Amino acid sequence: MYEAEAKNSTAAEIIDGLPVAPDEYACALVIGVDTHRAEIDAVVSKYAVGWTLERMPAVDRALLRLGAYELLHCQDVPVGVVISEAVELASQFSTDDSSRFVNGVLGAIAKGDD
Repeated sequence: MYEAEAKNSTAAEIIDGLPVAPDEYACALVIGVDTHRAEIDAVVSKYAVGWTLERMPAVDRALLRLGAYELLHCQDVPVGVVISEAVELASQFSTDDSSRFVNGVLGAIAKGDD
């Protein structure tokens, strides 16, 4: 997702260009995010109070899109797992404050807080 955004491409185009196909589930997730991007961006924007998508670090944006997709469209994945994995990735690959930010936004999405 990060590469697709950086190259102004789609996830499917990036996947098709890889020398080895990624895990089937990973492909389904990123293609799902692409398919539902407008809906996901609207939901993330609603709960990311004080932040526009453009202002977020690219890694945070990708993690929030992925987490929101799973929360909205993958009911077989436990909410705690979705949030925990996104927070862990944010703490490893983004800014010092990203894990708290990702946790807060995904937690609000999961609760449906308005």
